[in-house]
Amino acid sequence: MDFVVLFIVALLAVLSLVVLFIATKPIYPLEPTYYDKRQAIWIVLGVISVLTVAAIPYERIAQWSKYIYWGNMLLLVAVLVKGHTTLGASRWIGFGHVQVQPSEFAKVAIIITLADLLARRPSMKHIRDWVSPIAHVLLPMALIIKQPDLGTALVFVVILLGMLYAAGAPGPKLLLVFGGGFGVMVLWIYAHLHWTIGHHPIPIFMHAYQLNRLLIFLNPGKSPMTTGYNEIQSRIAVGIGGVWGVGVAGSHAGQLSFLPEAPTDFVFAVVAQVLGFVGTMGVLLVYFILLARGLMIAAGAKDRLGMLIAAGAVSMLGFHVIENAGMAIGVMPVAGVPLPFVSYGGSAFIADSLVVGLLMSVYARRDRFMFVAESANAPAATPAAARRPHGVP
Repeated sequence: MDFVVLFIVALLAVLSLVVLFIATKPIYPLEPTYYDKRQAIWIVLGVISVLTVAAIPYERIAQWSKYIYWGNMLLLVAVLVKGHTTLGASRWIGFGHVQVQPSEFAKVAIIITLADLLARRPSMKHIRDWVSPIAHVLLPMALIIKQPDLGTALVFVVILLGMLYAAGAPGPKLLLVFGGGFGVMVLWIYAHLHWTIGHHPIPIFMHAYQLNRLLIFLNPGKSPMTTGYNEIQSRIAVGIGGVWGVGVAGSHAGQLSFLPEAPTDFVFAVVAQVLGFVGTMGVLLVYFILLARGLMIAAGAKDRLGMLIAAGAVSMLGFHVIENAGMAIGVMPVAGVPLPFVSYGGSAFIADSLVVGLLMSVYARRDRFMFVAESANAPAATPAAARRPHGVP
């Protein structure tokens, strides 16, 4: 087990409990530990998830790719048919008294199944080789967009991009295809906003409120009491933190009472207010170490499958950190992507834990094949002294 990674996850989980207590006390002054108690349950289940997945060889998990993929598809369809709707989005499905968000687990499913698909292909050098992997991701991604959940859809794109690159797809070609796709999307949005066909705007695949949320970070002052409200309050909370932060005692009231979705989407703004610029940079450094360890695990994997699983895990976690932090300070669109192991939520915490479990499974088996091969090829009866170079004691 990579105990550096496990220590970092434990550290972030403790930070989560502290931050959630601070963020939710203005909301539940009579029961300030409400969120902490529930988050503690998710942390325990997360520990079980990490240990369980780490104990299973990732090769064996990949053998179930077909069932994982289509089981995930059934859950995503079930959300659209019988899902629980909150804030205009149908993303949750109930199992008794528990609400589960299948799109969070869909990220884990895509990492496993896409790694299995790419590991079976000898080359990703040509764009035509990408058709099957792209289709593999687009199918569940379309169901997630339908919910609608644009934030998770963006995570899918980043996972696909990172894993294609790890599989050997040339960087310039990836930049051409994905950069070109991004350019087309920007042009399409511009055309929708500024051009018309007859007296009607050019149609677009998003609802008006989704488009407003996507673009409002560019100018939140345009709608300060509606679409831009969350972004403005988040920036204010970050600014109040200053260099050193206001500390735990100074954050129980005031600005956090006005910050929407403080325990989930905008939890990074709470971290910034409490710890300030210096403390926030320390938290980002912790995430950087986590991602660096993930890349080291990918580089040291014993086979292509393990390397791709680790690359997918790093892509997912890395984008979560960049998007959540960027959203809080106003440099990324408001997409509702949680901060790994800190944002409140059972589905997100357990999904992140499953990803760490996959990393641990790859790391734990990094040397096994090499050890067996060397043992099989080594002469069993040759004395050690006979194998030493002349003059070496």
